[in-house]
Amino acid sequence: MANNETPEKSEEQKSQLDEQIKTEVRVTDSDIREYPLSVIRDKFVEGLDKDVAELFVPDYQREFVWQDDQQSRFIESLLLNLPIPYIFVSDVGEGDDEGRLEIIDGSQRVRTIVSFLSDKLRLEGLKKIPLANGFVFSDFSRPTQMRFARKTIRMIELTQYADEDTRREMFDRLNTGGENLKKMEQRRGSEDGPFLSFVENLSKDETFRSICPLSKARIKRAEYPELVLRFFAYKDRYLEFVKSVDEFLTTYLQKKNVDFDQASMEQQFHQMCAFVNEYFPNGFRKEAKHTTVPRIRFEAIAVGTMLALEHKPDLVPQDVNNWLTSEQFIHHTRSDASNSRPKVKGRIEYVRNMLLGIDEGEEI
Repeated sequence: MANNETPEKSEEQKSQLDEQIKTEVRVTDSDIREYPLSVIRDKFVEGLDKDVAELFVPDYQREFVWQDDQQSRFIESLLLNLPIPYIFVSDVGEGDDEGRLEIIDGSQRVRTIVSFLSDKLRLEGLKKIPLANGFVFSDFSRPTQMRFARKTIRMIELTQYADEDTRREMFDRLNTGGENLKKMEQRRGSEDGPFLSFVENLSKDETFRSICPLSKARIKRAEYPELVLRFFAYKDRYLEFVKSVDEFLTTYLQKKNVDFDQASMEQQFHQMCAFVNEYFPNGFRKEAKHTTVPRIRFEAIAVGTMLALEHKPDLVPQDVNNWLTSEQFIHHTRSDASNSRPKVKGRIEYVRNMLLGIDEGEEI
């Protein structure tokens, strides 16, 4: 056998490979469905006020980054019946979101459809049908509105066998051509230093993990250190946040790797965790039975709590359930909540003000 030749595979090896392929195909089994645009909007919007809409954007791809001109071009493509890529979703088979449809690829398109049909998007920069520039959906003639609303988009829906790891890997493959390192894993390689080590050690705290349970898939992808880093970054600099979460967190980590007050920051983190553990009946969870915590909910509660404690260290709040279950809080932290400075500021300061007994929007 030549040096560059590989040994011939046995029949047993081939059989084992066939079985492995069958197993992996089963967990990514799918159906192709076709929905009118109006139905896609309804699936995304109905129940959104309580964060239980059938179609939702998961934590790992929540940012809505398309600008108005990009959204407008997509709507123009729909109006002109140009080919549109499939949207990939998955039937969530386990956990807090069981039965809902998680958007794996296509969240920008879905949000654009919802924005346009809700009159929130005013078209701009269109080249093929420039007369539509400046129009919102309700400006179109009634016949055009009806025809647009019943246009269809195809969805590839993974079955409930696709667990969270599979869904996240699918997202990676669709967006990068192969599984890429998550940002926290990248930071371990490129931004390693004393503050990152400090964050990772704090993330092992037993109280923190008990009040902030995460799925195995999220733990595997370094989500606990990610949340600790988010806590400190937003606590110190949420008013400086612009748009990119990854850039915001990495810049903060780089600066803190140079110099940070370990004793003070450790005390703040433990103080926040102890307060949440004592006064929030379900910790960071929405309900006691829930087995994982959304990032935005964690950030709002953790940072808002710390800001309140900095203002009043001996704080004893009224029943937090009075506002934790309110429409206002759900609005601030629901699954479509985007990352922009006003929204980050709004949800953090909402928690701070509710704990301090201050009206929403009031400055302290």
